[in-house]
Amino acid sequence: MTSDTEEEATTEAAAAAATTTTVVVVAHHHLPHPHPPPPHPPPPAEDRIRSLSTASEASEDSATALLPDVTFGPANHTGMGSPRSNRESQPLLGARHELDDFNHWPDDPHFTDLVRQAETAIENGIYPERIYQGSSGSYFVKNSNGKVISVFKPKDEEPYGRLNPKWTKWLHKVCCPCCFGRSCLVPNQGYLSEAGASLVDQKLQLNVVPKTRVVKLASETFNYTRIDREKSRAKKMVSERFPKVGRHFHRIGLPPKVGSFQVFVEGFKDADYWLRRFEAEPLGETTSRQFQLQFERLVILDYIIRNTDRGNDNWLIKYDKPELDDQGGEGEDWSLVKPPEVKVAAIDNGLAFPFKHPDSWRAYPYHWAWLPWAKVPFSQETRDLVLPLLSDMNFVQELCDDMKSLFGTDKGFDRHIFERQMSVMRGQILNLTQALRDSKSPVQLVQMPAVIVERSKGRVGTTARFRSFSDTFTQSFQEKSPFFSWC
Repeated sequence: MTSDTEEEATTEAAAAAATTTTVVVVAHHHLPHPHPPPPHPPPPAEDRIRSLSTASEASEDSATALLPDVTFGPANHTGMGSPRSNRESQPLLGARHELDDFNHWPDDPHFTDLVRQAETAIENGIYPERIYQGSSGSYFVKNSNGKVISVFKPKDEEPYGRLNPKWTKWLHKVCCPCCFGRSCLVPNQGYLSEAGASLVDQKLQLNVVPKTRVVKLASETFNYTRIDREKSRAKKMVSERFPKVGRHFHRIGLPPKVGSFQVFVEGFKDADYWLRRFEAEPLGETTSRQFQLQFERLVILDYIIRNTDRGNDNWLIKYDKPELDDQGGEGEDWSLVKPPEVKVAAIDNGLAFPFKHPDSWRAYPYHWAWLPWAKVPFSQETRDLVLPLLSDMNFVQELCDDMKSLFGTDKGFDRHIFERQMSVMRGQILNLTQALRDSKSPVQLVQMPAVIVERSKGRVGTTARFRSFSDTFTQSFQEKSPFFSWC
């Protein structure tokens, strides 16, 4: 009888071991003791099968309890994704929310949506494309359809930024450090200058600067240090292998870059191209008048912000000529033909808002001052548009306050340097106001002496309404002139 019992127990243990190793513990209870109990009749076959099934379920629960508590997010039962893809996307949500908080303008939902399109395209692998022209790292930003929607210029990739990918500026810095940079400008503030020019354009309703704001973007195609790329790669690896640890990372991908985000304008070409065409094919009277008004708005913008980099290759012109139908009959109504349309776009405003007038080697003149349109006095339409605003000291102060709110977002913001920048801008506005009142031309405007309008002592920082100019500001003229006045 004992032999039969041992044989039966051994058979059950072998069968249970084929299912799970834990069942061996159950089989040990059937081994004979030194004083074996009275033998019982073997249980029916159905009971033995039910016992083995129960033991198998218990062993599975025990094995599950021994595994580490790893959570991969909600399971996908549709077969459309995998736990790995969910695990990789979850840590990036924190960075996306961080950008959503920064790249949000409740008063401008259209621009907010445009930035959202750019972010979505980058997440889908449609990365910004570097522009190889120019002296800084700038990028064409696209939407999910691959269409260019903006131009992004990161702060640290500016002409004198530490991550500028253009080797020409690096060579300039190494070989000619005495002529490196522009002594009248605040270094690495070009992205704020771009957004500031757009702000002035909107305040004066000039409508010549494509809307520009400061945003944050991250992309594989931006120029990052090797440390940033290795850190990002290491965090992704840790997050994939140890999801619990990855959840504590503030950001998994590359760090976002702050920079200027300017809406892309279609159908425009370099001004130099169209200016040469206009010399060979003069514009009609109506179109020429329209171009003159657009040109005057460009002049006003550049003079107020004291743009030190306005050549004929960094402002744009769009000229649409109507296509006439030669098949038209003799009774065709020519009054229905749309007249030619010409528009101006002022881009590349990153080298503006100096804290002093150029007084070193170069004068950085306005290249449009040599054009024939600069010899025409300012029109009545232009004077009616901007003169009432610029003559109001409270409007000028409001403009300065808005500029402070913008420039104050930079980590290196210096209140005293900013006040000097506004002193130059107020002097430019004072000259411009006088030129408009006297019906001067743009050429006569740039020939006026450089003026600096500073706050009177004791009135620094006030935003109260002003009673008179003399009680609040003091003006002075620049005495030192640059060595070269033509470049």
